[in-house]
Amino acid sequence: MMKIGLTGGIGSGKSLIRRIFCELGIPVYDADTAAKRLMIEDENIRKSLISAFGQEIIQQNGSLNKKLLADIIFRDKENLNTINSIVHPAVHRDFENWLQKQDAPYVLEEAAVFFETDAYRSMDKMITVCASEDVRIERVTKRDSISREKVIERMKNQLPDDEKFKLADFVIYNDNNHILLPQVIDIHTQIINSMK
Repeated sequence: MMKIGLTGGIGSGKSLIRRIFCELGIPVYDADTAAKRLMIEDENIRKSLISAFGQEIIQQNGSLNKKLLADIIFRDKENLNTINSIVHPAVHRDFENWLQKQDAPYVLEEAAVFFETDAYRSMDKMITVCASEDVRIERVTKRDSISREKVIERMKNQLPDDEKFKLADFVIYNDNNHILLPQVIDIHTQIINSMK
């Protein structure tokens, strides 16, 4: 079964593209959602997070302190690397378990930091979703109710689009100037045809 990575910078519209592929019958693994789930469910991850960042990373009710986590990882690249080293191996195992249960010509794994962590090397093909910086900032400030400065801070932890283009097999432009559905269907068709 072919494994296709789906990535893009914050606010690029990865989740929208994921939903379109789902409508085409393609199973999609959401790595970011899985990471959040595993940080709560996996006792080893929880212990490692507490050891690295203190007990306050887990709230009284057992949930993850997302605001503190965001402050920790988006302000310090070393902390981001620490989080990735704790969480990403567990996400990879979870994806492999999920993959065994799928029955489709190919699957997608959606993740924000495929290229930044070299995880793209385990995929057969990569799709990058892009949009202009201004569009992305506007989307994220509305979606997450955070300041423009916070969005830019987060963007600094991700590769610029031109670097992602060099590593991607396909690019989807989600910039209000291109229609999404034909782009997704074209990529879907190319992937299916490449398997014949």
